[in-house]
Amino acid sequence: MHKTLLPAAVVVALLGSAAVIAQNAPAKPGSSNPALVTGGNYAVDSGHTQILFAYDHMGFSNNMGLISAPTGTLTLDPKNPTAAKVSITIPIANLRTGIPKLDEHLMKSEFFDSAKFPTATFVSTAVKVEGTTADISGNLTIKGITKPVVLDAAFYGAGKGVPQMGGKENVGFNATTVIKRSDFGMGYGVPMVGDEIELKIAAAFQKE
Repeated sequence: MHKTLLPAAVVVALLGSAAVIAQNAPAKPGSSNPALVTGGNYAVDSGHTQILFAYDHMGFSNNMGLISAPTGTLTLDPKNPTAAKVSITIPIANLRTGIPKLDEHLMKSEFFDSAKFPTATFVSTAVKVEGTTADISGNLTIKGITKPVVLDAAFYGAGKGVPQMGGKENVGFNATTVIKRSDFGMGYGVPMVGDEIELKIAAAFQKE
């Protein structure tokens, strides 16, 4: 009898401890409430900003990769959101597909030519806002070639960060767009490997 009751008692104790931890756990500092967004100048939170890209590989798969740790600035005024400005610098060397040989190939001249063009940039030119979404028009420069693009952006969250991370005000957005790599001098392998590149961006900013 005792052998069956002891495990049950342990389970009850563990569940009780978990409930206490859950009750005492702090709430997330960020919220999807746009009223928490404050105006001013922000810097990209490089540790929490990523650019995911996806492309068709020979009609067999939709392959993906990631570029991390971009830098840049955001200026916004919640009372005049169409006046917002954003500028992002993207370090090409931080591109990772999970396939080392492919990463090496993408750095070569037929693709990014990263030795000559170590960064890509996006600079906004206009913002059209509707509720918590926006079309952000801007100039994207890759491999020294500049083309206009429009980011389909959506507000994700805002709030004051935890003290352990500086306690700064934060704001975040998600954005998507589609570009053609051949527009930027990277048409190697088209059409066998897809020309269209889908971009998904998770952008986080901290107030300066």
